[in-house]
Amino acid sequence: MINKCLFPAAGYGTRFLPATKAVPKEMLPILTKPLLQYGVEEALSAGITNMAIVTGRGKRAIEDHFDNAYELESQLKGTSKENYLKEIIEIIEKSTFTYVRQKKMLGLGHAILTGEPLIGDEPFAVVLADDLCDCDDNGVITQMIEIYNQYKCSVVAIEEIQLDQTKNYGIIAGNLLKNSNNTYQVTDMVEKPNEKDAPSNMAIIGRYILTPDIFDILRNIKPDKKGEIQITDALKIQAKNGKVIAYKFKGKRFDCGSVKGFIKATNYFAEKLEINI
Repeated sequence: MINKCLFPAAGYGTRFLPATKAVPKEMLPILTKPLLQYGVEEALSAGITNMAIVTGRGKRAIEDHFDNAYELESQLKGTSKENYLKEIIEIIEKSTFTYVRQKKMLGLGHAILTGEPLIGDEPFAVVLADDLCDCDDNGVITQMIEIYNQYKCSVVAIEEIQLDQTKNYGIIAGNLLKNSNNTYQVTDMVEKPNEKDAPSNMAIIGRYILTPDIFDILRNIKPDKKGEIQITDALKIQAKNGKVIAYKFKGKRFDCGSVKGFIKATNYFAEKLEINI
């Protein structure tokens, strides 16, 4: 069972300044819902109710969002606007939220390591809210839990990208598993390689299932040239021991860490809402 989902949410969101000067980037809305809420909903749909969030300075809005707002609820009760809060109230009732602060921004691997006290010694999911995914059937985390249950090792979600975009992603090398067209045994990983150095065009996106030994690996790996601890380097060690599966998920992904991707996601969900009305 995967019982916990970790949300690294301490980044500065510099690509969205000045909007993110006082508003956490994870709270930027696609239509009427913050990015982080979409991620929490994805975890809930996978049967996960324990949400562990790694925050930083200036991120109190995240805690406030996933908490009761008695005055607002009282003001809207019995009015035509009461329904607007229904979704978030249901999420609060179904979930447990725990928080820890990342004191320094030292890479995704460091953020995940910071979340260890909230996770403990058990496998867990990781969702990066910047990567907003929409699936026709099961969400990405639900799909990945099925893969984890089969192989009992770390799982990364991947998608094919244009080769000239490899410099923006962790890229895998791997072997297609027997009787599968979307699952690979990872043999190596390269963090943000140039096109000529990329082992494939299969990029890791912001969804992971990680086994708890990842914490010891993160504690002991050397920082990169920027002084950051990369999750790719830790996963590479697991991969050398045959302990990482890459899964090409079924669904649509938007890079909401970029303005262009954020606009695409907004337009996509606006059109989808109109279809459903």
